[in-house]
Amino acid sequence: MEQTLLLNQEEIKELVTMKDVVKLVDKTFQDMGNEKTVNPTKVLLDLGETAAYPPYEGFMNAMPAYIGWQDIAGIKWAGGLLGKRKELGLPYITSMILLINPQIGNFVSVMDGAYITNFRTGAQTANALKYIKRGQKSIKVGLYGAGMQGRTQTMALSEVFDIEELIVYDIYREVAEKFKESMESYVRGNIKIAKEPSEVAQNVDAIICVTQSKDSFLKDEWVQPGTVVFPMGSYQEVENEFILNADHIVVDHVEQCLHRGVLKDLNEQGKVTKEHIDATIGELAIGVKTIEDFRNKRVICIPIGTGAMDISVAKFAMDEAKKRKMGKPFDFLGTGEIATPL
Repeated sequence: MEQTLLLNQEEIKELVTMKDVVKLVDKTFQDMGNEKTVNPTKVLLDLGETAAYPPYEGFMNAMPAYIGWQDIAGIKWAGGLLGKRKELGLPYITSMILLINPQIGNFVSVMDGAYITNFRTGAQTANALKYIKRGQKSIKVGLYGAGMQGRTQTMALSEVFDIEELIVYDIYREVAEKFKESMESYVRGNIKIAKEPSEVAQNVDAIICVTQSKDSFLKDEWVQPGTVVFPMGSYQEVENEFILNADHIVVDHVEQCLHRGVLKDLNEQGKVTKEHIDATIGELAIGVKTIEDFRNKRVICIPIGTGAMDISVAKFAMDEAKKRKMGKPFDFLGTGEIATPL
């Protein structure tokens, strides 16, 4: 039995680029469209994000998946915490990924998942926008949130499109200023810092929300025809009126998106159900569904995040580590067995 390869975050940074992640996410969306990837819904452990107890202002998700095109299975255990973690100056996201050989079930790798989470989240948006706006080479982007997720969204989009203009809003002006300075090399045109939230939505192809706000700040009347809105993650961010008035709803995982995130409340009210979902990102990826006459349409696209994307990137990182003789093999069983290839 082979030993388990351990990889830390610094090693993963050496092994994986955004270009790699964009390609891996693209292939995995196609695999999902062809029903070759198995991805159960997330299991949520509420550690005080919304629950009254325990009072730790966070959550953790268990996210398993099997990836057909790579023949790998695994699980990501990941979440975000404020409270004490924020006081200590630690990043919001915390994550680990465990990979198994799906044929015999032995654990082949354990690695940090935070870096992969940030990169694959950006790559999801970039690929989804590519599928929705087929053939379009350049875009204008409105971005709410100038933190780590805002950066990786921009990095991923720059791998797929020429960014003509990016308008960013953050409640902390100094954070937006730092974002502008660090992201200028990824944006062909100008980066503008919005003074008011409404400015972000004007004359853009895509609006991306990567904030920790639990308020519905993006208003229906702000969103113009020809715009794709991406409310990322588990928060509302977008007014229900926009969701109900949107021409198309696109999701990465139907069951999961109906039960958490931006569609949760409307689903519980019976106003948005499975029948209201026009396409999955996987169906768009393989071309079995398309969005026609996009210039006159307003679309909400919800890549809430699936373990499949994390497992796919983790498999690539593990394979690259073996090629470069990086990482540390560990014998969890204590048998003293020598590591062998997967």
